[in-house]
Amino acid sequence: MSHVVILGGGPGGYEAALVARKAGADVTLVERNGLGGNAVLTDVVPSKTVIATAEWRSIAERAPELGIVADDGAPVRTRVDLAAVNARVHELASRQSADIAARLEAEGVRIVHGEGVVTPSCGVRVGDQEIQGDALLLALGARPRRMATAEPDGERILSWTDLYSLTALPDHLIVVGSGVTGAEFAEAYALLGARVTLIASQDRVLPREDPEASAMLTDVFRERGMTLVGGRAAAARRDGDDVVVTLEDGREIRGSHCLMAVGSVPNTDGVGLAEAGIRLDERGYVAVDKVSRTSAPGVYAAGDCTGVLPLASVAAAQGRIAMAHVLGDAVRPLQLGHISSTVFTAPEIATVGASEADLIKRGIFYRVERLDLARNPRAKMLGIDQGFVKIFGHTVTGHVLGAVIVGSRASEHVYALSLAVANRLTVDQVADAFTVYPSLSGTTGEVARSLHGMREDDAPHGT
Repeated sequence: MSHVVILGGGPGGYEAALVARKAGADVTLVERNGLGGNAVLTDVVPSKTVIATAEWRSIAERAPELGIVADDGAPVRTRVDLAAVNARVHELASRQSADIAARLEAEGVRIVHGEGVVTPSCGVRVGDQEIQGDALLLALGARPRRMATAEPDGERILSWTDLYSLTALPDHLIVVGSGVTGAEFAEAYALLGARVTLIASQDRVLPREDPEASAMLTDVFRERGMTLVGGRAAAARRDGDDVVVTLEDGREIRGSHCLMAVGSVPNTDGVGLAEAGIRLDERGYVAVDKVSRTSAPGVYAAGDCTGVLPLASVAAAQGRIAMAHVLGDAVRPLQLGHISSTVFTAPEIATVGASEADLIKRGIFYRVERLDLARNPRAKMLGIDQGFVKIFGHTVTGHVLGAVIVGSRASEHVYALSLAVANRLTVDQVADAFTVYPSLSGTTGEVARSLHGMREDDAPHGT
């Protein structure tokens, strides 16, 4: 292959471009908004910047617990300037996008700015220009799902991309949806000082996460004064300066703003995919195999448009795998069981490998050990009193099957266990690795040591 065309400049697209250029291919990347895609411009970078700001405010207000007080001895009080917060969000997103563009240009990637449409011959048309390559990668991304009965207006009824235009903290933010996006924003705005009501369709937030982690976060939300309402939203409407959310059972909740966090839909409509013979699944996502191939020869897809997992890291991995396959490099198909992910609440929830529910369903022999972070000396020093580390070990082989970490910076600490799962390390190998004392990661080693000497008759479940 000598020329690769990429439609979309998000993580799947720009990571693929870098891999292809390193292998010596000519690369043309078409992007309509800005390099980095939703991950950089409207989703991951912006949302995690807001969350980091909220976390710093929380840390500042807990300072007296560590002996840090104002000169007059008064409690530490802070005020959030949301206009300044969102200005910083936009600046960071723009800077990250510019950094990606500069890196691609330095590597020799040709960047075409504009709206791209796939042609029947699997090229890309941008305006009057048609770009034909030896292979095509689709990195089309996704957008917030909209309810016809709760259309965002950008002022009071909001999608998550609208939040960054707010200049003042909402008096009362109603969040519809208790998945990752809803939970992250609900807590961030609660920590920033807004009154928050979270509408959850099930009895706990983050119902797809580890039950213990989900239950802990549900309790944390309530302790912080958040109102949790069970039920499904049927509609949202403006009533003057208020928003009224109506639930399916007829109850109404009134607030100043409403965030609709009800999932996303792929950007696969109106791009010429059907005419090019590229099959979509029943949900509208591009159907791909484990090396990112679509149903059309020479056409690959990566990222949120594939519906595999809505993670920037997965999109990037799919793009890299696609280019390795296209250019004849060694290919390691995507292993869903090796993926680590994090919910950026406070505390964070990081997971990797198999869940306990999955192990039970598959009849795998396993044992689980869990320790609270509150026992950790470094956690005590930092004032961390919430969270735990949990590891699932195979009682026959000793391999690490999966893990859950709940706590501050869990996203950083899960990496060691991600390596263990991906490389089929045993719990004893993890236990034998040195950890710094004192460190939060010391609890990971301690849990691994607790799993030493597992026996098959210890297994709570098995075939």
